[in-house]
Amino acid sequence: MKNINYIINGVLAIAVIVLFILHFTCNKSNSQISDSSEIVSDSTVRHLPVAYIRTDSLLISYKFFKEVSEAITTKLEDKKLVIAQRREKLNKEAATFEEKARLNIFVSPEKQQLEYERLMKQGQDLENYAAASERELAIEQGKMMQQITDTIVATIKRFNTPKKYEMIFSNTGTDNILYADDIYDITGEIIELLNSQYVPKKK
Repeated sequence: MKNINYIINGVLAIAVIVLFILHFTCNKSNSQISDSSEIVSDSTVRHLPVAYIRTDSLLISYKFFKEVSEAITTKLEDKKLVIAQRREKLNKEAATFEEKARLNIFVSPEKQQLEYERLMKQGQDLENYAAASERELAIEQGKMMQQITDTIVATIKRFNTPKKYEMIFSNTGTDNILYADDIYDITGEIIELLNSQYVPKKK
């Protein structure tokens, strides 16, 4: 009878040892599976639902922006030329006035005063014209830039439909983004889309 108890106790002890080993072996396997699943999860999360556009590169390559820039530059140069010609003419008349005043060849002091006031008014008119031209060009440039901005934003919205990204950043140099993987850069795609819908103005 005692021998039977010894055998039963021995079997139970072995069973406990086997269960103990199996328990920790299974836990280790589960932890390895869990770790491997975390690695897969990490690699999936790496691709964030965000993108960025290099604004400076986009504008340089955008045909509509080139057209606007050239138009503004041409108008600015035309205004500068007109102002330079008027200023040169005024300077010559001022030099003539000074020479006449030095030689005292005006018919009367009243005539000299009238000529002086005429030249002063021309000078003031020229300064007013230059300032008005600058304001006019600034307003026109602002309107055109707003039109460009509206077009870019509308194009990005179409590009992002159906929703590809939760957020799209604008970056110039390293102003906003110091570093980002190239997979998040969609500048080329947006440039291609913008230029594909661009229709040049008829000249």
